[in-house]
Amino acid sequence: MSTPFPFTAVVGQDDLRLALLLNAVSPAVGGVLVRGEKGTAKSTAVRALSALMPEVDVVAGCRFSCAPAAPDPACPDGPHEVGAGVQRPARMVELPVGASEDRLVGALDIERALAEGVKAFEPGLLADAHRGILYVDEVNLLHDHLVDLLLDAAAMGASYVEREGVSVRHAARFLLVGTMNPEEGELRPQLLDRFGLTVEVAASREPDQRVEVVRRRLAYDDDPDGFAGRWADEETSVRARIVAARKLLPSVVLGDGPLRQIAATCAAFEVDGMRADIVMARTATTLAAWAGRTEVIAEDVRQAALLALPHRRRRNPFDAPGLDEDKLDETLEEFGGGDGSNGSGGSDDSGDSGDEDPDPDGPDGGGAQPPQEGPDGGNDDGSGESSGEVPAQGEPSESGQAPSPGAGEQAPVRAAEPFRTKVLSVPGLGEGAAGRRSRARTEHGRTTGARRPQGALTKLHLAATVQAAAPHQRARGRSGPGLVVRRDDLRQATREGREGNLVLFVVDASGSMAARQRMSAVKGAVLSLLLDAYQRRDKVGLVTFRGSTGEVALPPTSSVDAAAVRLESLPTGGRTPLAAGLLRAHDVLRVERLRDPARRALMVVVTDGRATGGPEPVNLAGRAARLFAADGVASVVVDCESGPVRLGLAGQLADELGGTAVTLDELRADSIAGLVRDVQGNSRRAA
Repeated sequence: MSTPFPFTAVVGQDDLRLALLLNAVSPAVGGVLVRGEKGTAKSTAVRALSALMPEVDVVAGCRFSCAPAAPDPACPDGPHEVGAGVQRPARMVELPVGASEDRLVGALDIERALAEGVKAFEPGLLADAHRGILYVDEVNLLHDHLVDLLLDAAAMGASYVEREGVSVRHAARFLLVGTMNPEEGELRPQLLDRFGLTVEVAASREPDQRVEVVRRRLAYDDDPDGFAGRWADEETSVRARIVAARKLLPSVVLGDGPLRQIAATCAAFEVDGMRADIVMARTATTLAAWAGRTEVIAEDVRQAALLALPHRRRRNPFDAPGLDEDKLDETLEEFGGGDGSNGSGGSDDSGDSGDEDPDPDGPDGGGAQPPQEGPDGGNDDGSGESSGEVPAQGEPSESGQAPSPGAGEQAPVRAAEPFRTKVLSVPGLGEGAAGRRSRARTEHGRTTGARRPQGALTKLHLAATVQAAAPHQRARGRSGPGLVVRRDDLRQATREGREGNLVLFVVDASGSMAARQRMSAVKGAVLSLLLDAYQRRDKVGLVTFRGSTGEVALPPTSSVDAAAVRLESLPTGGRTPLAAGLLRAHDVLRVERLRDPARRALMVVVTDGRATGGPEPVNLAGRAARLFAADGVASVVVDCESGPVRLGLAGQLADELGGTAVTLDELRADSIAGLVRDVQGNSRRAA
């Protein structure tokens, strides 16, 4: 086993190190979610933490790591006698993104359970992680049902495995750590709330700090053991501090003053539920123990808020996590009083404890003082993005007035208020990734039949298995009440659920769409569809066309909020190269079909149907549209034409695509025609 990078050698990332250390002191804090760009030592810091965890006492031979002083009475390997055990290092277990449900929670030997009535249980990763660390890299890419199982186990401290009336329960208490890159998509808000703390990390913009990162990494790669040896004293010191903080934690007092500040802060930031208050209280108490104090002060409350609230104040899926620190300081000051501490928390001095001044690169991991600068304080607002503006070609506007030659493109307008949309689904039965849009054969859902298992059996169809085994009982010499079951008798349940699709938006950004009020409504409709795609766990892509070309504004991604950002800054103007936009979309879908053949596509074209620019633009657009019909791509055209006189061009485009046309009003779920509508692909023509 390779030597891990020392935790105390991680440069900067004060909030990240502090959040991990607080959970090491008190796993009741609830784990930590680390969000940040790639290459920011997220995984390095998490893996390094395992070396700092104190050793655990376990019952010898117990696969579920029962504590010898208080063994789990329901342990599948029990019952155990209370007594001495053996010591071993705390484990760090990694959950791969592609893991199965059985690999996570464990699996029963169904054949033995049916034939012999024996609970032959093979433990999963949750059992391995008991009393240790469970690490999920790219947790935002984990299937939803696995995330649900994971967080339920973390909340209850136990894992339950149910298979056809046979159940097994075992303890599963662990420090849960997830890392993710927000560019690859967000976690659902209710899942975000289940993580106790969250930390945003970014690479430092300070040259000296970046130099030190490179220097330490190269030294570690050249001689891992020697590098780790040079940091051994610091590692030992932090490990001893964790042990001391654990012992001190039960003695820490959370007074009425800090508790009132916690409640007032959660109310001021309008977080849902009471979990935030509880997590803040536990975090503030742990911060005091980490600092060697037995009383919680205002600075502990402030730091707890910075770690526990940012991911809980999102009011919609496209809100970026964050906290208004000025508002936080005002709330703490208003509800301070009585504890003798500085409620503002705005001072750079760390005089709230008698500890020595922490070294930002040393073993303290940031101490109890929130960092005021460094890698987490860099410019991370993403607002510096600019779009290369090109002069729009003249095209008559809806009022009939042509812009002057060489006039610039129109500035982006804000989207109208989003609304709940109809459910647009792909016809037929797919086999793509689990989601909530179109019908598909999935691992979870209603049972529709049975088949012989291909590989490991995961979902037993009991009735079909008994039916297959029953005719052979006499030939197999059955003499007792048990059913003699062979491997060939086992049947796998086939289930039907919902899949996520690739929703590719093809948006007309030409001059004919550029009327300010009209484009605002169009953006509002696309934003509404993006919200729907977020809730249904789709991948999304964005193609726009204007001037003379179509361009990929956002390649297919799981980050729906990234599409919303690109949509907000979408410029308009110029002619309407509809054919170019469709051909670019066709190329995108062709490449994605090679990358992920199982994920079916739904193309949403947002346009008034006009085609201008170049020779025979209408004929070219029709020929491009027929490519999608030939490929069987499910399509819907959102007709943005307005005014008393309508040309019906969007409907003609939908016919060429072999799809369906809806107006902006019909797109609303609460419209008169607002029932679920399947997008008609080639299936309509085949009928």
